[in-house]
Amino acid sequence: MTSGEGLHAAEMIPTSVKEVKALGWDWIDIIIFTGDAFVDHPSFGTAVIARYLQKAGYRVAVVPQPNWRDDLRDFRKLGAPRLYFGVNAGAMDSMVNHYTASKRLRSDDAYTPGGKAGQRPDYAVTVYTKILKEIYPEIPVVIGGIEASLRRLTHYDYWKDDLMPSVLVGSGADWLCYGMGERPMLELTRAIEAGRNMSDIRKIPQFAFFMSGKCRDKDVLELHSYEECRRDRKAFAENFHLIETHANMLHPSVIIEPVGDGYVRVNPPYPPATQQEMDSFWDLPFTKLPHPRYKGKHIPAYEMIKFSINTHRGCFGGCNFCTIAAHQGKFIQSRSEESVLKEVRALRDLPDFAGNISDLGAPTANMYGMKGRNGDLCAKCVRKSCLFPRPCRNLDRSHSRLLALYAKVGAVKGIRHSYIGSGIRYDLFLDESGYVDESSYPYFRELVLEHTSGRLKVAPEHTEDKVLKLMAKPSFRLFMRLRDEFDRIVSESGRHCGLVPYFISGHPGCTIHDMERLSRNPALKGLYMDQVQDFTPTPMTASSVMFYSGYDPSTMQKVFVERDIERKRRQKSFFFKKK
Repeated sequence: MTSGEGLHAAEMIPTSVKEVKALGWDWIDIIIFTGDAFVDHPSFGTAVIARYLQKAGYRVAVVPQPNWRDDLRDFRKLGAPRLYFGVNAGAMDSMVNHYTASKRLRSDDAYTPGGKAGQRPDYAVTVYTKILKEIYPEIPVVIGGIEASLRRLTHYDYWKDDLMPSVLVGSGADWLCYGMGERPMLELTRAIEAGRNMSDIRKIPQFAFFMSGKCRDKDVLELHSYEECRRDRKAFAENFHLIETHANMLHPSVIIEPVGDGYVRVNPPYPPATQQEMDSFWDLPFTKLPHPRYKGKHIPAYEMIKFSINTHRGCFGGCNFCTIAAHQGKFIQSRSEESVLKEVRALRDLPDFAGNISDLGAPTANMYGMKGRNGDLCAKCVRKSCLFPRPCRNLDRSHSRLLALYAKVGAVKGIRHSYIGSGIRYDLFLDESGYVDESSYPYFRELVLEHTSGRLKVAPEHTEDKVLKLMAKPSFRLFMRLRDEFDRIVSESGRHCGLVPYFISGHPGCTIHDMERLSRNPALKGLYMDQVQDFTPTPMTASSVMFYSGYDPSTMQKVFVERDIERKRRQKSFFFKKK
């Protein structure tokens, strides 16, 4: 019998001593510290892990946004858990949350009640873990979420402008769970509870940990050490190419990275979740509301997603500046139609729901249900992207299943609109010669006319092919084709709908002259143009490796990098000045 057997399925996740006492608990199995406000919604990882472990019978409490500046009473108030502490920085890396691309402090925080800034520390995972280790040195600490996941090995930190070792080294955490954590966290929890020996626990997939001494294991991928990477930027780029290659393989190796007097070991991940497993991750008693402790206070990030539905995980686009595949994986893991429809029907019971789904999507909305035609070829593949430099011939790009899902969602009583707020990949339904299959035009037409709220946002990212190549994005000619098709659909329908392209300035390889050519490109005339984002190097992306090392890790060729913040700002502002 697990410790929490007999818990009511919809029982509250407590966040205070008062709430723990109200539940009649005399112990807690797991206490999770997070940098975000606690929102019991499947778009927030803390809620997903808490509910998933609760469903397995464990007593889980959450301490949101603990005060790290005072006498640390927030870290002491619930005492020590029976099994371990969990720590995450929240839904974003704390440094991305705090600072702009020009390293200016942001004035607000979307994941905090009232949007108030300053409610979490810089490098929150490290700060929280060190405090817990000082107060409770005998209790294991498991770190996870975006910040820990993408800092699991040597990484470039833009805000310190320095190369940093794995977050395991600086934080002193016992375990690091990377990626989407339901299955690994449940197995670790059961292993700790059962008292399994340490050598056995260290074999659990999707965990990283630090060990002293030299690795004696065979059949592992050993990288250049952290110290070598500090001495030689090319070694860091070589490391990343191997890390990224294995992160996109179905059967990767154990990765070993020496650092100091030991090494970080990263176990391979779990296989992609099956449809049944994906459904189980959403079949949890989420209230889909902020915790009652906030008493109706406005939490901006929650307001953006409260009526959204996530259909799948993963992305095989392979953009060099993106971390989705590094965290969620390359292989698409889709929910069943019935699982999605069950969540859609439940939206009708939420306060203020007026029948409009704000986003029926995922990291890339139109990858739902997509996979290789021949799974055996996918199992052997080492390509980072199924779309770049050209779409894989084994990839089934049919949008038929997605169109069928849209139709079923639209048929649910009480649903007026289901908008697609997530990004789409137009190279999934369009190439320079036209639509790719019989489902492509019906999909794009329905997307524009039925699922777009005034403006369709797409991301060509740049106009210059040499920059797009370093981004791993298709030629701008494809966007020009997309605009032609978009204009034709809108004109024939008589609807009023705009096309909004997104661009990135300051990416490795991009010069001020490239931004000048972008701003003057005649194909952009007449479009709504204010979506230019300055490139921010974030941990565990190929683009950040280029920014730091000056090498393209996939080719080891040198790349121009604009590192001066003022000149980066000029790249971003140049376009607006011209307009």
